[in-house]
Amino acid sequence: MKPLTVYVRADNTATLTCPACGTVKHFSASAYRSTPHLMTVRCGCSASFPVLLNFRCNFRKQTNLPGTYQIIGPKNSGGGMIQVTNLSRGGAEFTVSGMHNLAMDQEIQIEIQLNDKKQTVLKKQAVIKSVRKNVVGCEFKNHADLDKALGFFLQS
Repeated sequence: MKPLTVYVRADNTATLTCPACGTVKHFSASAYRSTPHLMTVRCGCSASFPVLLNFRCNFRKQTNLPGTYQIIGPKNSGGGMIQVTNLSRGGAEFTVSGMHNLAMDQEIQIEIQLNDKKQTVLKKQAVIKSVRKNVVGCEFKNHADLDKALGFFLQS
């Protein structure tokens, strides 16, 4: 059974609706922040189902968009092709094919062509927050640039 995703608000509260009976429960999720976010929940109606708590600040959309990256700074120059696997207002996750010299806390500029009606080109400066082999997660430095186009894309 696919887990039911429950989004946790900024005040660490969440709302869970039982898929079997529709019972709604509001709860504090702060106790679950440091534990595995996938758990099994049993409702009062005896239904048992998996729940995934999502603590992210921004909605993350799964994508398959081509793009490029360029390392910012004279010491660590370089760049290459990327495949953006998910995107949000606050950041992106992408894969790099082949060898790369990306590391935590490096500043990069990424360029992604969205597959919206206008074929918007999104250029964002970002800071790398995670590197797992060829999968890189980054946080955008300036959330105001092209926020309108990005917001529409994320809602589509």
